[in-house]
Amino acid sequence: MTNFVKKSEIKNNWYLIDGNNAVVGRLATIIAKIIRGKHKTTYTPHMDNGDFVIVKNIENIKFTGKKFEEKKYYRHTGHPGGIKVSTPSKLHDKKPGEVLKLAVKRMLPGGPLAKKQLLKLKMYSGNAHPHESQKLTTLELSKLNLKNISRN
Repeated sequence: MTNFVKKSEIKNNWYLIDGNNAVVGRLATIIAKIIRGKHKTTYTPHMDNGDFVIVKNIENIKFTGKKFEEKKYYRHTGHPGGIKVSTPSKLHDKKPGEVLKLAVKRMLPGGPLAKKQLLKLKMYSGNAHPHESQKLTTLELSKLNLKNISRN
């Protein structure tokens, strides 16, 4: 018989990640795994068992290759002929964290649970953030894998 974690047993931790020169896709996979709770032994697919993730310096995240200029994001307004195309550079100019948020959102399963889990992602430009009082665990991306940091 499988033992599932109960709501009263869930303990959320806080992680701090520096997004300086981080590659977007690799950073998004790490964040998605943490906010879903897949890194814990008590992972339960139908429960919100994940941890909070704070990403600072999101204005300095990078894409590899020419993706920053040539990749396309499509969305539809809902009206006939209402398809809109955008690139990561345009999105990054309007809202610096939107590219990372979209990448993480698309790595989560669809539904109400994913929306709740996405709220555990906090992104800030610069080094300052209002979560100093939490017990933050710092994750260093370059120590996880050297490919996580862009060289250019």
